[in-house]
Amino acid sequence: MSAPHVKLPEKFLRFTIIITIQILILVFGYGFLGAVAYLEYLAPSDSVCNLMVNHPGELTMVVTLIATVLSVTAATLFTLSVKEALRRRMWKPISLIHLSTGVALAQGSHILKHQFVGLTTLTLFIFAMLRLLTAGWTTLLTPTYFMWPVQLNGSELDITGSAFATMLQEEFLANGLSITFEILDVGAMLSGVIAAGYTFGLPGTFNFNGAKYNTSTQGVVPTIESFSGSDGVPNASGTRLGFSGGNVTVNTGIVPGSRASAHVPQGFSTNYSMSQQGLTANVSCRAIDSSQTQYLWDTNNSYVIYTNAAAASNNSITGLRLWNISANCVTVNALTSYEYVTMVDANGNTSSSGSGFLPSVVCLGPMDVSQSYENFSIFTQGFFKYGFLQASVCDVVPLLTRVIADYSNEQISSVVTSFTPFGPENVQLLSFIAAVARFQSINSQGLTSSTIGDTLYSIYSSTTTGYVNNNLNDTQEDYWRGVVEFSATFLRSGFMATGSFPDNIIPNNLSSPVTGTMFVSTIGWTRWAKGSPTYALATVPLTIVSMLTFACASYCMLEAWKEHQDRLEKLKEDKRDKEHAQPHRIHHRAHFDVSNTLHLIMACAAGSLALEDFSKERDHDK
Repeated sequence: MSAPHVKLPEKFLRFTIIITIQILILVFGYGFLGAVAYLEYLAPSDSVCNLMVNHPGELTMVVTLIATVLSVTAATLFTLSVKEALRRRMWKPISLIHLSTGVALAQGSHILKHQFVGLTTLTLFIFAMLRLLTAGWTTLLTPTYFMWPVQLNGSELDITGSAFATMLQEEFLANGLSITFEILDVGAMLSGVIAAGYTFGLPGTFNFNGAKYNTSTQGVVPTIESFSGSDGVPNASGTRLGFSGGNVTVNTGIVPGSRASAHVPQGFSTNYSMSQQGLTANVSCRAIDSSQTQYLWDTNNSYVIYTNAAAASNNSITGLRLWNISANCVTVNALTSYEYVTMVDANGNTSSSGSGFLPSVVCLGPMDVSQSYENFSIFTQGFFKYGFLQASVCDVVPLLTRVIADYSNEQISSVVTSFTPFGPENVQLLSFIAAVARFQSINSQGLTSSTIGDTLYSIYSSTTTGYVNNNLNDTQEDYWRGVVEFSATFLRSGFMATGSFPDNIIPNNLSSPVTGTMFVSTIGWTRWAKGSPTYALATVPLTIVSMLTFACASYCMLEAWKEHQDRLEKLKEDKRDKEHAQPHRIHHRAHFDVSNTLHLIMACAAGSLALEDFSKERDHDK
């Protein structure tokens, strides 16, 4: 006859539930941490992000509530396991200090016994881990503002190679340069004005084709669609050198395959940092004195070509003077002369206060025969209202650059990271830039004033005279640098305008790579840096409390299994013992709460609690 079946104790199932719940909590914590570490960046949907931003108080409350529930649950499971483990351990001889230690842990507290430093330290450590659970969960679950980086790549027009030089030469032969200078006249002048005035605190935002540049264009063209400006479609003759505004083709996209690029939110704002081509110039201006005769700078050749004394009564032109301004350009081995016409009175005199004359001569080549053809020079001198501008020469050395362009706050700001001088393949590009400077210098001068001169005069008159006098050369340098940089931006924009190439695809031999990063401002969770103490705060308390809970629950399950086996053995003995009228009564251990002082007193009064070395510990306390 088989032995009767005895069910496993209900406590066995309870411990299984405790371990399961604790595992789920531990898996949730490490799973969330692992997901953030693997993905690097984790953010909810844009609608949830907006709720978080618009309701920060409620967000804090929800995160704190979740952290509290998880920590309280873990701490409760720990104390339940300790209580049951201590209750089962008390059926064996136990010392008073160990009993006190167990009771303190079962109550979620600690002991302070200087005689037992080890046990005191242990309880304090576990007590601290329990208290840090909420802080750890809060640290782990609280979302923060961060910039989500997304890698971008693409291409733009390469103006540095021989392929572009050939195409630019073909455009010169087919159309000439005059068709471009209407927009170049205004744009280059404004670019120079803003670049020169920014040093003295004037507004530093330059607008061209709907795009905004900080101080100057640095020769770049927008490579980000939202910063590209105008979305108009140029007409058939409105591209390349005939560009007068319109949509510029942008070929930049997210690099596929990267984990950080997956499920990128729209975010609250977006900034970009792009590595792309630029163009600038080293401009060095210096005064010309009478001893520097090699320049042959001559401003004395002028004469009156028209007078009308009667015109003064009806505010018409009373007279005109023709100026022949010349300088020695070494590369052509001859004088280069420009002609200007200014308005004078009937006697051939010019008003020194109301009129201004700022002639310039641009030498399309170096001023030293030992130099290669990679720069040009500009002679300038102011008269009358612009008399503060002494005779000077500016050496302009254009440079091909690589820049980091920052696209933020609706503006484009660029910083040069590397540069190279022009080479033989850039002769056409240099000719174009020098021609723009020449056009500017001639056409900026009117009958009574010069736009360049008025710009410098406004800066001169609105700033401390001594400071301006010491920085006039710097001002001219900034002006011409702005003109050069704008020339390159104009070229790139014209050749990248919609319709410039078939299907708006730049050929490979005219393409330059663009790389960079898009930064999306959002709220969520990011992977912490290696070695960050945040890792310890978020994981150590949870891990230690979980391990202790597993140890106590496992001990209880082991003891419960042993108790179950003992019951089976007693039942078998009862079956074999035929001499007794009744079977042995199976002893059931009392169930009580060890953290309850009254329960402990009753257990002691029942005489079933065996204290080990009680007298020694009592003597030790004395």
